[in-house]
Amino acid sequence: MPKAIRDVYGESLLKYGKGNEKVVVLDADVSSSTKSSIFAEACPERFFNLGIAEANMVGVAAGFASCGRIPFVNTFAVFLSTIGLIGARAFGSYSGLNLKLMGAYSGISDSYDGPSHHSLEDIAIMRTLPSFQVYVAADARQTDWLVKNAIGTDAPMYIRLSRDAAPDVYDDSTVFETGKGKIVREGSDATIIACGVMVGKAVNAANLLAQKGIQVRVVDMFCIKPIDKELILESAGKTKLIVTVEEHSVIGGLGGAVAEVLSAGGCGVPHKFMGTCDMHTECGAYDDLLQKYKLDTKAIADCVTSGLDVCEAL
Repeated sequence: MPKAIRDVYGESLLKYGKGNEKVVVLDADVSSSTKSSIFAEACPERFFNLGIAEANMVGVAAGFASCGRIPFVNTFAVFLSTIGLIGARAFGSYSGLNLKLMGAYSGISDSYDGPSHHSLEDIAIMRTLPSFQVYVAADARQTDWLVKNAIGTDAPMYIRLSRDAAPDVYDDSTVFETGKGKIVREGSDATIIACGVMVGKAVNAANLLAQKGIQVRVVDMFCIKPIDKELILESAGKTKLIVTVEEHSVIGGLGGAVAEVLSAGGCGVPHKFMGTCDMHTECGAYDDLLQKYKLDTKAIADCVTSGLDVCEAL
């Protein structure tokens, strides 16, 4: 069974941060949820619980960063990208301080806490901030790399993490690179560009479609900013349809970022967006929510099929 993304994050934070005295970890009184508690238990002298005061927490992190520390700032994605936004903009974006903002429980993965805790705008918000790098974790191996890369890279970052488990997409030999997406599966008919938990579901959808003779390329665009323009344009040139899939609003997120690249590149390839459509989401079991909002394997496969039908009719 794959581990929950949050558990892998906590373990990786300890693995790479324990021996690096520059690493400090801050949390907004939800460390048992974000799993920063794993680091706190081993390194209590470098862990700081700021309470439910997210804006203040980012300010404290900026103080640490200005003294050469590497602060990992933890809370639910929805609060980090809203209440913590003023500090992210002033201290990370404008001042260029080395903040690592770790957005936990992203998308609708905080199933039962309801619309107030679901983050469906955070990618759109954070990718507009100058200087920020924006990432979305797809599986355990990638989550581990994201933590290691964050420590080794002097740049403000927003890293989006799911509460839930995700199937393994990568193995230990996989090499990741900032600004470069990963081709997870090759195909010649359509391209699915996904991020986060949706990558595994996109692979499942592609495998389902292969049984019907439809070959789908799957791209993991784990680095939303800087985005891999070359891979997007290459995919548009090699396949008849682009489908973007994200556990996020279709407004301003991964789909918007891909559309910007396609438009600037003069690509006329059809592009279908999958995500939530200008709405807040209900609470309930995670899998039920993904099905309700058409972010499950079947919905992705159906979207590709209908999109290719339109392409054939043109």
